[in-house]
Amino acid sequence: MKYIDEYRDEEIARALLARIAQRVTRHWVLMEICGGQTHTIMRYGLDELLPGGLELVHGPGCPVCVTPLELIDKAIALASRPEVVLVSYGDMLRVPGSHSDLLRTKASGGDVRIAYSPMEAVKIAQASPQHKVVFFAIGFETTAPANAMAVWEAKRLGLKNFSMLGSHVLVPPAIRLLLSQPSNRVQGFIAPGHVCAVVGHGDYEKLAREFHVPIVIGGFEPLDLLEAVFMLVQQLEEGRAELENQYVRTVPRSGNVLAQKVMREVFDVCDRKWRGIGSIAASGYRLRPEFAAFDAEQVFGMEEGGVEEPSECISALVLQGQGKPTDCSAFATRCTPENPLGAPMVSAEGACAAYYQYRRHPR
Repeated sequence: MKYIDEYRDEEIARALLARIAQRVTRHWVLMEICGGQTHTIMRYGLDELLPGGLELVHGPGCPVCVTPLELIDKAIALASRPEVVLVSYGDMLRVPGSHSDLLRTKASGGDVRIAYSPMEAVKIAQASPQHKVVFFAIGFETTAPANAMAVWEAKRLGLKNFSMLGSHVLVPPAIRLLLSQPSNRVQGFIAPGHVCAVVGHGDYEKLAREFHVPIVIGGFEPLDLLEAVFMLVQQLEEGRAELENQYVRTVPRSGNVLAQKVMREVFDVCDRKWRGIGSIAASGYRLRPEFAAFDAEQVFGMEEGGVEEPSECISALVLQGQGKPTDCSAFATRCTPENPLGAPMVSAEGACAAYYQYRRHPR
Protein backbone atom coordinates (compact mmCIF):
# COMPACT_ATOMS: atom_id res chain seq x y z
CA MET A 1 0.00 0.00 0.00
CA LYS A 2 3.06 2.25 0.11
CA TYR A 3 2.39 4.02 -3.17
CA ILE A 4 -1.26 4.70 -2.30
CA ASP A 5 -0.93 5.69 1.35
CA GLU A 6 1.54 8.45 0.58
CA TYR A 7 -1.24 10.26 -1.33
CA ARG A 8 -3.61 9.90 1.65
CA ASP A 9 -1.37 11.36 4.35
CA GLU A 10 -3.46 13.22 6.94
CA GLU A 11 -0.81 15.77 7.91
CA ILE A 12 -0.20 16.79 4.32
CA ALA A 13 -3.95 16.99 3.72
CA ARG A 14 -4.42 19.31 6.70
CA ALA A 15 -1.53 21.46 5.51
CA LEU A 16 -3.07 21.76 2.03
CA LEU A 17 -6.46 22.62 3.51
CA ALA A 18 -4.86 25.34 5.62
CA ARG A 19 -3.12 26.82 2.57
CA ILE A 20 -6.38 26.77 0.60
CA ALA A 21 -8.24 28.50 3.46
CA GLN A 22 -5.56 31.20 3.68
CA ARG A 23 -5.74 31.84 -0.08
CA VAL A 24 -9.50 32.03 -0.61
CA THR A 25 -10.97 35.53 -0.43
CA ARG A 26 -14.28 35.04 -2.27
CA HIS A 27 -16.74 32.41 -3.48
CA TRP A 28 -15.46 30.16 -6.27
CA VAL A 29 -17.24 27.29 -8.05
CA LEU A 30 -14.99 24.45 -9.21
CA MET A 31 -15.92 21.35 -11.20
CA GLU A 32 -14.17 18.00 -11.17
CA ILE A 33 -14.82 16.30 -14.50
CA CYS A 34 -14.10 12.63 -13.79
CA GLY A 35 -16.53 10.44 -11.86
CA GLY A 36 -13.59 8.71 -10.19
CA GLN A 37 -12.59 12.06 -8.75
CA THR A 38 -16.18 12.61 -7.56
CA HIS A 39 -16.12 9.33 -5.64
CA THR A 40 -12.83 10.26 -3.95
CA ILE A 41 -14.28 13.62 -2.93
CA MET A 42 -17.39 11.96 -1.47
CA ARG A 43 -15.55 9.07 0.17
CA TYR A 44 -13.13 11.30 2.05
CA GLY A 45 -15.53 14.22 2.55
CA LEU A 46 -13.14 16.62 0.85
CA ASP A 47 -15.92 19.03 -0.12
CA GLU A 48 -16.94 19.32 3.54
CA LEU A 49 -13.35 20.01 4.63
CA LEU A 50 -12.86 22.88 2.20
CA PRO A 51 -13.50 26.45 3.37
CA GLY A 52 -16.98 27.86 2.83
CA GLY A 53 -15.80 30.05 -0.02
CA LEU A 54 -15.31 27.02 -2.27
CA GLU A 55 -18.05 24.99 -3.90
CA LEU A 56 -17.40 21.74 -5.77
CA VAL A 57 -19.87 20.65 -8.46
CA HIS A 58 -19.74 17.47 -10.51
CA GLY A 59 -19.30 17.20 -14.25
CA PRO A 60 -20.28 14.76 -17.02
CA GLY A 61 -17.22 12.61 -16.39
CA CYS A 62 -18.89 9.21 -16.25
CA PRO A 63 -19.06 7.46 -19.64
CA VAL A 64 -21.72 5.02 -18.42
CA CYS A 65 -23.88 7.94 -17.28
CA VAL A 66 -23.76 9.78 -20.61
CA THR A 67 -24.38 6.75 -22.86
CA PRO A 68 -27.66 7.58 -24.67
CA LEU A 69 -30.82 5.81 -23.59
CA GLU A 70 -31.53 4.63 -27.14
CA LEU A 71 -28.09 3.00 -27.35
CA ILE A 72 -28.88 1.00 -24.20
CA ASP A 73 -32.09 -0.10 -25.93
CA LYS A 74 -30.07 -1.15 -29.00
CA ALA A 75 -27.73 -3.22 -26.81
CA ILE A 76 -30.74 -4.89 -25.18
CA ALA A 77 -32.28 -5.61 -28.59
CA LEU A 78 -29.03 -7.19 -29.80
CA ALA A 79 -28.62 -9.26 -26.63
CA SER A 80 -32.15 -10.58 -27.10
CA ARG A 81 -31.29 -12.12 -30.48
CA PRO A 82 -30.53 -15.85 -30.25
CA GLU A 83 -27.51 -15.69 -32.55
CA VAL A 84 -25.83 -12.81 -30.68
CA VAL A 85 -23.34 -12.85 -27.82
CA LEU A 86 -23.22 -9.36 -26.31
CA VAL A 87 -20.00 -8.61 -24.43
CA SER A 88 -19.96 -5.62 -22.08
CA TYR A 89 -18.20 -4.03 -19.17
CA GLY A 90 -19.96 -5.02 -15.96
CA ASP A 91 -21.23 -1.60 -14.91
CA MET A 92 -23.37 -1.36 -18.05
CA LEU A 93 -25.60 -4.28 -17.08
CA ARG A 94 -27.75 -2.37 -14.57
CA VAL A 95 -28.03 0.87 -16.55
CA PRO A 96 -31.73 1.33 -17.30
CA GLY A 97 -32.95 1.49 -20.86
CA SER A 98 -36.45 2.70 -21.65
CA HIS A 99 -38.08 -0.55 -20.50
CA SER A 100 -35.41 -2.94 -19.20
CA ASP A 101 -31.67 -3.42 -18.73
CA LEU A 102 -29.01 -5.91 -19.81
CA LEU A 103 -29.09 -7.79 -16.51
CA ARG A 104 -32.77 -8.60 -16.94
CA THR A 105 -32.11 -9.51 -20.56
CA LYS A 106 -29.42 -11.94 -19.40
CA ALA A 107 -31.79 -13.41 -16.81
CA SER A 108 -34.37 -13.92 -19.57
CA GLY A 109 -31.94 -16.01 -21.61
CA GLY A 110 -29.90 -13.46 -23.54
CA ASP A 111 -26.23 -14.34 -23.93
CA VAL A 112 -24.68 -11.36 -22.14
CA ARG A 113 -21.09 -11.71 -20.93
CA ILE A 114 -18.94 -9.44 -18.80
CA ALA A 115 -15.43 -8.61 -19.97
CA TYR A 116 -12.56 -6.59 -18.54
CA SER A 117 -10.95 -6.01 -21.93
CA PRO A 118 -12.32 -5.68 -25.48
CA MET A 119 -9.79 -8.30 -26.58
CA GLU A 120 -11.84 -10.83 -24.60
CA ALA A 121 -14.68 -10.20 -27.05
CA VAL A 122 -12.33 -10.82 -29.98
CA LYS A 123 -11.27 -14.14 -28.42
CA ILE A 124 -14.93 -15.13 -27.91
CA ALA A 125 -15.59 -14.42 -31.59
CA GLN A 126 -12.61 -16.57 -32.57
CA ALA A 127 -13.79 -19.44 -30.38
CA SER A 128 -17.48 -19.18 -31.37
CA PRO A 129 -17.77 -18.79 -35.16
CA GLN A 130 -21.42 -19.89 -34.97
CA HIS A 131 -22.30 -16.74 -33.00
CA LYS A 132 -22.28 -13.04 -33.85
CA VAL A 133 -20.26 -11.39 -31.11
CA VAL A 134 -20.97 -7.73 -30.36
CA PHE A 135 -18.78 -5.71 -28.00
CA PHE A 136 -20.61 -2.84 -26.30
CA ALA A 137 -17.84 -0.23 -26.36
CA ILE A 138 -18.29 2.89 -24.27
CA GLY A 139 -15.91 5.33 -22.67
CA PHE A 140 -13.93 8.50 -22.97
CA GLU A 141 -10.53 8.78 -24.62
CA THR A 142 -9.20 6.50 -21.88
CA THR A 143 -10.81 3.32 -23.24
CA ALA A 144 -10.77 4.30 -26.92
CA PRO A 145 -7.25 2.97 -27.70
CA ALA A 146 -8.02 -0.55 -26.40
CA ASN A 147 -11.36 -0.61 -28.21
CA ALA A 148 -9.71 0.61 -31.41
CA MET A 149 -7.07 -2.09 -31.06
CA ALA A 150 -9.78 -4.77 -30.73
CA VAL A 151 -11.36 -3.69 -34.04
CA TRP A 152 -7.95 -3.46 -35.69
CA GLU A 153 -7.10 -6.99 -34.50
CA ALA A 154 -10.47 -8.37 -35.63
CA LYS A 155 -9.80 -7.00 -39.11
CA ARG A 156 -6.29 -8.46 -39.12
CA LEU A 157 -7.69 -11.85 -38.14
CA GLY A 158 -10.39 -11.62 -40.80
CA LEU A 159 -13.19 -12.18 -38.29
CA LYS A 160 -16.64 -12.00 -39.89
CA ASN A 161 -18.62 -12.49 -36.68
CA PHE A 162 -17.25 -9.62 -34.57
CA SER A 163 -18.66 -6.10 -34.39
CA MET A 164 -18.75 -3.17 -32.00
CA LEU A 165 -21.69 -1.12 -30.73
CA GLY A 166 -19.85 2.07 -29.92
CA SER A 167 -20.51 5.19 -27.88
CA HIS A 168 -17.15 6.87 -27.40
CA VAL A 169 -17.30 10.45 -26.15
CA LEU A 170 -14.65 13.16 -25.88
CA VAL A 171 -14.26 15.42 -22.84
CA PRO A 172 -13.09 18.80 -24.27
CA PRO A 173 -16.24 19.41 -26.38
CA ALA A 174 -18.39 18.78 -23.30
CA ILE A 175 -16.38 21.35 -21.31
CA ARG A 176 -16.77 23.76 -24.23
CA LEU A 177 -20.55 23.28 -24.16
CA LEU A 178 -20.73 23.87 -20.40
CA LEU A 179 -18.66 27.05 -20.66
CA SER A 180 -20.81 28.33 -23.54
CA GLN A 181 -24.09 28.06 -21.63
CA PRO A 182 -25.54 31.27 -20.10
CA SER A 183 -26.35 29.28 -16.95
CA ASN A 184 -22.73 28.20 -16.41
CA ARG A 185 -21.45 28.79 -12.86
CA VAL A 186 -18.13 26.97 -13.09
CA GLN A 187 -15.01 29.12 -12.76
CA GLY A 188 -12.32 26.44 -12.73
CA PHE A 189 -11.96 22.80 -13.79
CA ILE A 190 -10.13 19.75 -12.48
CA ALA A 191 -9.47 17.91 -15.74
CA PRO A 192 -9.54 14.07 -15.86
CA GLY A 193 -6.04 12.69 -15.35
CA HIS A 194 -6.48 9.36 -17.10
CA VAL A 195 -7.99 10.98 -20.20
CA CYS A 196 -5.10 13.43 -20.38
CA ALA A 197 -2.61 10.56 -19.97
CA VAL A 198 -3.86 9.42 -23.40
CA VAL A 199 -4.46 12.71 -25.25
CA GLY A 200 -2.04 15.08 -23.52
CA HIS A 201 -2.47 18.79 -22.74
CA GLY A 202 -3.30 20.37 -26.09
CA ASP A 203 -7.12 20.63 -26.12
CA TYR A 204 -7.23 21.78 -22.51
CA GLU A 205 -4.69 24.54 -23.12
CA LYS A 206 -6.93 25.81 -25.95
CA LEU A 207 -9.99 25.82 -23.69
CA ALA A 208 -8.14 27.71 -20.96
CA ARG A 209 -7.06 30.39 -23.44
CA GLU A 210 -10.37 30.65 -25.32
CA PHE A 211 -12.64 30.91 -22.26
CA HIS A 212 -10.10 32.45 -19.88
CA VAL A 213 -10.75 29.68 -17.36
CA PRO A 214 -8.13 27.93 -15.20
CA ILE A 215 -7.84 24.18 -15.74
CA VAL A 216 -5.70 21.82 -13.65
CA ILE A 217 -5.15 18.21 -14.68
CA GLY A 218 -5.76 16.25 -11.49
CA GLY A 219 -5.22 12.76 -10.14
CA PHE A 220 -7.58 10.62 -8.10
CA GLU A 221 -6.22 10.38 -4.57
CA PRO A 222 -7.23 12.84 -1.82
CA LEU A 223 -3.93 14.74 -1.90
CA ASP A 224 -4.10 14.94 -5.70
CA LEU A 225 -7.48 16.62 -5.53
CA LEU A 226 -6.61 18.97 -2.68
CA GLU A 227 -3.47 20.08 -4.50
CA ALA A 228 -5.47 20.58 -7.71
CA VAL A 229 -7.99 22.72 -5.80
CA PHE A 230 -5.15 24.78 -4.32
CA MET A 231 -3.64 25.31 -7.77
CA LEU A 232 -7.02 26.46 -9.13
CA VAL A 233 -7.57 28.81 -6.19
CA GLN A 234 -4.15 30.36 -6.74
CA GLN A 235 -4.97 31.01 -10.40
CA LEU A 236 -8.40 32.45 -9.65
CA GLU A 237 -7.16 34.73 -6.88
CA GLU A 238 -4.33 35.97 -9.10
CA GLY A 239 -6.56 36.46 -12.15
CA ARG A 240 -4.74 33.83 -14.19
CA ALA A 241 -6.32 31.31 -16.56
CA GLU A 242 -3.86 28.62 -17.57
CA LEU A 243 -3.55 24.87 -18.00
CA GLU A 244 -1.50 23.32 -15.20
CA ASN A 245 -0.67 19.69 -14.54
CA GLN A 246 -0.92 18.41 -10.97
CA TYR A 247 -0.86 14.75 -12.09
CA VAL A 248 2.72 14.93 -13.40
CA ARG A 249 3.58 11.39 -12.28
CA THR A 250 1.15 10.00 -14.88
CA VAL A 251 0.40 12.65 -17.52
CA PRO A 252 3.09 13.71 -20.00
CA ARG A 253 2.50 16.83 -22.07
CA SER A 254 2.20 14.88 -25.34
CA GLY A 255 0.06 12.06 -23.90
CA ASN A 256 0.40 8.53 -25.24
CA VAL A 257 1.51 8.95 -28.84
CA LEU A 258 1.10 5.27 -29.77
CA ALA A 259 -2.44 5.20 -28.38
CA GLN A 260 -3.30 8.33 -30.36
CA LYS A 261 -1.97 6.69 -33.51
CA VAL A 262 -4.23 3.63 -33.30
CA MET A 263 -7.20 5.86 -32.45
CA ARG A 264 -6.60 7.91 -35.61
CA GLU A 265 -6.28 4.76 -37.70
CA VAL A 266 -9.58 3.27 -36.54
CA PHE A 267 -11.81 6.23 -35.59
CA ASP A 268 -13.13 9.45 -37.10
CA VAL A 269 -14.42 12.30 -34.95
CA CYS A 270 -18.20 12.73 -35.14
CA ASP A 271 -21.11 14.44 -33.42
CA ARG A 272 -22.34 12.37 -30.48
CA LYS A 273 -25.43 12.42 -28.28
CA TRP A 274 -24.84 12.52 -24.52
CA ARG A 275 -27.51 11.17 -22.22
CA GLY A 276 -29.17 13.99 -20.35
CA ILE A 277 -27.35 16.67 -22.33
CA GLY A 278 -28.12 16.12 -26.02
CA SER A 279 -25.99 16.17 -29.14
CA ILE A 280 -22.57 17.82 -28.86
CA ALA A 281 -20.69 18.64 -32.05
CA ALA A 282 -17.44 16.74 -32.69
CA SER A 283 -17.67 15.05 -29.28
CA GLY A 284 -17.35 11.38 -30.20
CA TYR A 285 -15.68 8.70 -32.25
CA ARG A 286 -17.12 6.47 -34.95
CA LEU A 287 -15.42 3.76 -36.97
CA ARG A 288 -13.72 4.90 -40.15
CA PRO A 289 -15.25 3.67 -43.46
CA GLU A 290 -12.58 0.99 -43.88
CA PHE A 291 -13.79 -0.57 -40.61
CA ALA A 292 -17.53 -0.29 -41.39
CA ALA A 293 -17.86 -4.09 -41.47
CA PHE A 294 -17.31 -4.02 -37.70
CA ASP A 295 -19.96 -1.38 -36.94
CA ALA A 296 -22.80 -3.26 -35.21
CA GLU A 297 -25.38 -0.61 -36.08
CA GLN A 298 -24.62 -1.10 -39.77
CA VAL A 299 -24.19 -4.89 -39.54
CA PHE A 300 -27.62 -5.31 -37.95
CA GLY A 301 -29.33 -2.44 -39.80
CA MET A 302 -30.27 -0.56 -36.64
CA GLU A 303 -32.13 2.72 -37.09
CA GLU A 304 -31.82 5.91 -35.09
CA GLY A 305 -34.59 6.73 -32.64
CA GLY A 306 -35.32 9.04 -29.76
CA VAL A 307 -36.39 7.96 -26.27
CA GLU A 308 -37.62 10.19 -23.46
CA GLU A 309 -35.82 10.21 -20.11
CA PRO A 310 -37.85 9.59 -16.92
CA SER A 311 -39.37 12.97 -16.07
CA GLU A 312 -38.52 12.68 -12.37
CA CYS A 313 -34.79 12.12 -12.97
CA ILE A 314 -32.59 15.24 -12.71
CA SER A 315 -29.41 13.55 -13.92
CA ALA A 316 -29.15 16.09 -16.75
CA LEU A 317 -28.73 18.86 -14.18
CA VAL A 318 -26.30 16.80 -12.11
CA LEU A 319 -24.13 16.02 -15.14
CA GLN A 320 -23.88 19.72 -15.98
CA GLY A 321 -23.03 20.85 -12.47
CA GLN A 322 -26.37 22.65 -12.05
CA GLY A 323 -27.68 20.41 -9.31
CA LYS A 324 -26.60 17.88 -6.69
CA PRO A 325 -28.03 14.35 -6.40
CA THR A 326 -29.64 15.27 -3.09
CA ASP A 327 -31.68 17.94 -4.92
CA CYS A 328 -33.66 15.12 -6.55
CA SER A 329 -36.97 14.25 -4.87
CA ALA A 330 -36.46 10.58 -5.78
CA PHE A 331 -32.90 10.30 -4.44
CA ALA A 332 -32.40 7.29 -2.15
CA THR A 333 -36.16 6.60 -2.11
CA ARG A 334 -37.64 5.90 -5.53
CA CYS A 335 -34.16 5.93 -7.08
CA THR A 336 -31.56 3.55 -5.63
CA PRO A 337 -28.78 1.40 -7.12
CA GLU A 338 -31.20 -1.56 -7.03
CA ASN A 339 -34.00 0.39 -8.77
CA PRO A 340 -32.34 3.31 -10.58
CA LEU A 341 -34.18 5.99 -12.52
CA GLY A 342 -30.99 7.13 -14.24
CA ALA A 343 -27.50 5.96 -15.06
CA PRO A 344 -25.66 8.12 -12.44
CA MET A 345 -27.21 5.97 -9.70
CA VAL A 346 -25.86 2.74 -11.25
CA SER A 347 -22.38 3.45 -12.53
CA ALA A 348 -19.32 2.93 -10.38
CA GLU A 349 -18.38 6.51 -11.34
CA GLY A 350 -21.85 8.07 -11.12
CA ALA A 351 -22.36 11.09 -8.86
CA CYS A 352 -25.70 9.81 -7.58
CA ALA A 353 -24.14 6.47 -6.64
CA ALA A 354 -21.35 8.33 -4.80
CA TYR A 355 -23.86 10.38 -2.80
CA TYR A 356 -25.94 7.28 -2.10
CA GLN A 357 -22.91 5.40 -0.78
CA TYR A 358 -21.30 8.18 1.23
CA ARG A 359 -23.73 11.03 1.78
CA ARG A 360 -27.36 9.87 1.93
CA HIS A 361 -27.66 9.91 5.72
CA PRO A 362 -27.80 13.20 7.64
CA ARG A 363 -24.68 13.86 9.69
